[in-house]
Amino acid sequence: MNFEDIKLTQYSHGAGCGCKISPAVLSTILHTETPQQFSPNLIVGNAERDDAAVLDLGNGYALISTTDFFMPIVDNPYNFGKIAAANSISDIYAMGGKPILAIAILGWPISKLAPEVAAQVLEGARSICKEAGIAISGGHSIDSPEPIFGLAVNGMVALENLKRNSTATAGCKLYLTKPLGVGALSTAQKQGKLLSNDAEIILESMTKLNRVGEKLGKISGVSAMTDVTGFGLLGHLCEMCEGSKVSAEIEFAKVPVIASLNSYLEQNCIPGGTNRNWLSYGHKVSQLSERQIQVLADPQTNGGLLIAVEENTTNEFEQLMQNIGYPINSFGRLIPQTDSLLVTVI
Repeated sequence: MNFEDIKLTQYSHGAGCGCKISPAVLSTILHTETPQQFSPNLIVGNAERDDAAVLDLGNGYALISTTDFFMPIVDNPYNFGKIAAANSISDIYAMGGKPILAIAILGWPISKLAPEVAAQVLEGARSICKEAGIAISGGHSIDSPEPIFGLAVNGMVALENLKRNSTATAGCKLYLTKPLGVGALSTAQKQGKLLSNDAEIILESMTKLNRVGEKLGKISGVSAMTDVTGFGLLGHLCEMCEGSKVSAEIEFAKVPVIASLNSYLEQNCIPGGTNRNWLSYGHKVSQLSERQIQVLADPQTNGGLLIAVEENTTNEFEQLMQNIGYPINSFGRLIPQTDSLLVTVI
């Protein structure tokens, strides 16, 4: 079978993390009046809106448990599997953990796409799991109208190395390990406008593991961490600010973006998720230009880690990142919580 002839994206109405339900709608779905029963060992649960659930094992370590799945963001089935797997594992790294086990989640339109195509999706996922040092050890599949794939992943972390999105403090500097723009460039790809070299750039970004998060878990001056995915940079930064009871100031000119991003935005390659994101949290952010919204609310798939670093640790942090191939600079800082806005863009 020639898998180059397969166009997976034509079978789905959404793409990658752009499929995510908007933050506002998700809040409605998760709202409940039913009293919740929690394990006394549950450190992080649904109420915290963090990247994963965390359970204290009572021996100095915690179990991190997460799941993520979506519809195709690329046409090639092998690459789709790689992207979906890397994105699923990211939540473990975002909490400073080490992945230990993965289970596959597959929905497949059997009458439309041959099972051999699904097998290629799984092969791509296995290659990423091998890179992460784990195996796909089971899973579940259904016959569904659209192709869906992802993983449920468990990880481990020493309790002192656990990172959360709600523990940042005023004075911290903000960093991002991958440039923004994957959502817009993926939309350009669906529209047939994406140049071949840019296709390689976003594929590399979406399949790159955020394993640096495991190293960052061991740095006490990293006060908070999360990964940037479907809600865009602003959405995940708002979650960090709300959970940590701080506000943020970011310098738009210093936010890392893919070099060709503006050219695609000028061609109206804007994901539907961008507007849904802004409508959900725009009232928490200072007034922005249309272009700033298009960049900062752009839904990312396996985006970079958003990191809050205490000011007295920034030199050590930047040197470490330089040494391991992440030459990054701060694009903003956290400040004491203001009365109205969570994020101010300057």
